[in-house]
Amino acid sequence: MTTNLTKATFLEKVFNFEEHQEWKFEGNKPAIIDFYADWCGPCKMLSPILEQLLEEYKGTIDIYKIDTEVEQELAAAFGIRSIPTMLFCPMNEAPQMASGALPKAELERVIADVLKTEKPL
Repeated sequence: MTTNLTKATFLEKVFNFEEHQEWKFEGNKPAIIDFYADWCGPCKMLSPILEQLLEEYKGTIDIYKIDTEVEQELAAAFGIRSIPTMLFCPMNEAPQMASGALPKAELERVIADVLKTEKPL
């Protein structure tokens, strides 16, 4: 199951923007962060796809969710204007962002191209 992040857990597991100006990923494997809200229809459509991907890529990527209604400071820090917005965090490169409920095939392409991760056999 995907993990919801608070500001404190985001600083610890993803990026401590209070200590670092430059991006410094804190995770031990590539991650997708889904900025969402409970009232958002496209977010609800995306959620089961992210759960499937988490299962299919078990142990190779992390998938986190951030409720923009609860964690408004995090949403503001990343300039989230529309939801769902996803932040793709590769291990040693700058993160990339995408807005909208991407189809599963597109998410798999991003996992391969941006996160440089293949499905485990």
